[in-house]
Amino acid sequence: MTATTDTPSLAELQQRAAERAAARAGGTDRLRGHIVCDGLVRIFKTDGVEVVALQGLDLVVDRGELLAIVGASGSGKSTLLNILSGLDVPTAGIARVAGVDLLTMSAKRRLRYRRHMVGFVWQQTARNLLPYLSAKENVELPMRLARRRAGTRPLELLEMVGVAHCADRRPAQMSGGEQQRCAVAVAVANDPEVLFADEPTGELDEATAGEVFGALRTINAELGVTIVVVTHDAQVAAQVRRTVAIRDGRTASEVRRSARVADDGSHELVTEEYALLDRAGRMQLPAAFVDALALRERVKLNLEPDHVEVRRGDGEG
Repeated sequence: MTATTDTPSLAELQQRAAERAAARAGGTDRLRGHIVCDGLVRIFKTDGVEVVALQGLDLVVDRGELLAIVGASGSGKSTLLNILSGLDVPTAGIARVAGVDLLTMSAKRRLRYRRHMVGFVWQQTARNLLPYLSAKENVELPMRLARRRAGTRPLELLEMVGVAHCADRRPAQMSGGEQQRCAVAVAVANDPEVLFADEPTGELDEATAGEVFGALRTINAELGVTIVVVTHDAQVAAQVRRTVAIRDGRTASEVRRSARVADDGSHELVTEEYALLDRAGRMQLPAAFVDALALRERVKLNLEPDHVEVRRGDGEG
């Protein structure tokens, strides 16, 4: 992928977001570990049946990062998002956002945390906006509830996400994409530390989804807000520096993308995939690898000077 003069490259957007994040944090030494999960467990109990949604999940998100989380239905990604946004309480382990311990918070502190420290965008457009308020009034509402003076900020945020023309329109007078971009403006109205988005493009067509994700990238770059997006959209996941895959309640793999200057001076996007090791040294092999080599039950491991070799067990392969 080559950068153009009109559209900022991924590297340029990341650099801008890092600079804004450093300014918010008061220095680059406070950038790491904005979100920390260590051995995170969530167990649901219904009619005597226990369902383990998260099984010791580990995750670190840097301040100012724009991260995508992917995984099949039931993998635990929405459970993780609900815990980090203060909508659910973990069963065990460590979950911290901006230094706040989500495991030990009281109900009063949890409410304050949701109101001031995090923003949230739902997949269903109807859940994000009040239908009887205009776009501008929807953005103003969380500021009024927090007793903050709105001033020109609502209009500035609407302009930032590209829907300033909808300021006086109610949700029913906006398209689905315009509603979601307005919802992004609402989510950052109180200048939160982190913005969480649960399948924000799930109900939109490809072109409109691109506009909504563009709004998230703009907010990340201009405000330095840390953003975590749960998505099934491969196109969205491919536009962030880091994509983390969750499988069976654990982080399984990670894709990192970085910009590299080619010989002709243009910017190339380099993509590398990694498997993740937990503290016990356990690793999940990508499903495609398992299927390609027909790996079952057990495998043979050989330690080489610079790598570990994995072969089929039982004398096969």
